[in-house]
Amino acid sequence: MRGADPASGYAPAAKLLHWATALLVLGMLGVGLWMVGLPFGLPKLYAYAWHKWIGLTVVVLTLLRLLWRIRRPPPPLPATVTAWERRLAPWTHAALLILLLAQPVSGWLMSSAGGVSVVWFGLLPLPDLVPREPHAFALLRALHHWLAWSLIVLLALHVAAVVRHDLFRHDGIFRRMAPFMR
Repeated sequence: MRGADPASGYAPAAKLLHWATALLVLGMLGVGLWMVGLPFGLPKLYAYAWHKWIGLTVVVLTLLRLLWRIRRPPPPLPATVTAWERRLAPWTHAALLILLLAQPVSGWLMSSAGGVSVVWFGLLPLPDLVPREPHAFALLRALHHWLAWSLIVLLALHVAAVVRHDLFRHDGIFRRMAPFMR
């Protein structure tokens, strides 16, 4: 197997991609939930810009994670993991990765349909993915909203599963991905 040794967990690069993505997603979700209630003005415009920039960075990191995972599969699960958990784990990880791509792309589509071009970090203008269209904007806004809540729920389940494995099962699941641990 070309992946990390199961005893040591994931490779440092996989850990870096995971935790960088996790921190950015938490920031993006926090800014996203906060910004919608702001009155129109410069703080709101900056919040929307940062939200978009972080979202696009999450897309890039997620694509890098997928490339890494293709080249270096994850270590096998410990023997203490039950059969139903072994069947469920790949599906939940796939759903998380799909949401990490779909959520920012839906935001980019929504911006395009709303007539607001996306310029990554104010430096790299990105193409509008769809023409300006108010009805499409409304549909994409609803989609973006529901994808955000789906991501929040799935992340909460992911964290709950990690806590269950680490605190109650003591089977080393968290230590496999924990930063600064071998």
